[in-house]
Amino acid sequence: MGDSASSSSSSSRVFVHNSLGGVADLLLWRNRTGAVIVLVSSTVFWFLFERAGYNLLSFVSNVLLLLVAILFLWAKSASLLNRPLPPVPNMEIPEEFAVKAADDFSCFDQSCMSLVLWAISYVGTLINSLTLVYIGILLSLSVPIVYEKYQDHIDDKLNSTSKVIRSISMKIPMMPVSKEKKYQ
Repeated sequence: MGDSASSSSSSSRVFVHNSLGGVADLLLWRNRTGAVIVLVSSTVFWFLFERAGYNLLSFVSNVLLLLVAILFLWAKSASLLNRPLPPVPNMEIPEEFAVKAADDFSCFDQSCMSLVLWAISYVGTLINSLTLVYIGILLSLSVPIVYEKYQDHIDDKLNSTSKVIRSISMKIPMMPVSKEKKYQ
């Protein structure tokens, strides 16, 4: 019995590493120098932006504007000096991808989408985008390592919580949803 429990535990631990892909070593702190570099650089970046009072959206838009200006000047100078044009990738979206994205987006109904947009705007009034990105980086560097270390305990608690939620939701009577829209 001990072998089967340890093998299932090790297979789920391997699954955690495989599901994170190429950044697994960084997020799981196996590549300590890379994780420290990401943590320190994001902290310094966040601190400097907060102290300067600079907005992340304006910084990104200024960088993109600078990139467009550089590409424009490069293209004009290349045509004047008979040099090759800058290598700009061909940005075509395949029709299958657009259709799949539209189908995935259409599965959300309007009330669900309005609720999601309201939640995003509410969080946006409380926290600026740079702080939200910084919190995301901190969570991405801390949650995978904590989950990997305490995976058995977390899975047990999640399973028991899932059972409680399921038992409570079974007690709530479901009302039939009519397909017709009511107009007044």
